[in-house]
Amino acid sequence: MPENVSPFPQAEIDRIRLNVKAFALTCALMWGIVLFLLTWWIMAFDGATGQTTLIGQLYRGYSISPVGSLIGLVWPTADGLIGGAIFAWLYNAIADQVG
Repeated sequence: MPENVSPFPQAEIDRIRLNVKAFALTCALMWGIVLFLLTWWIMAFDGATGQTTLIGQLYRGYSISPVGSLIGLVWPTADGLIGGAIFAWLYNAIADQVG
């Protein structure tokens, strides 16, 4: 029995591509939700400080506060959507050239 048995033809394995929309949406939701939850985690232990953080310098209006957590949900979601789409598109472009 052959050792390297795969249910996929070799041509499909050589040309695996990312779905740009799905990858971008996944990155957007993950980054937005993570920053939202992280903000509430910090507030649970240290309280709402309202201080501007390093992330607050990147995302205008973000701070460790309830309103800041909502802003921290919107900006990173947009950022993750754009970044994820660029990453997936670039990956597919390189994979097409190499494979």
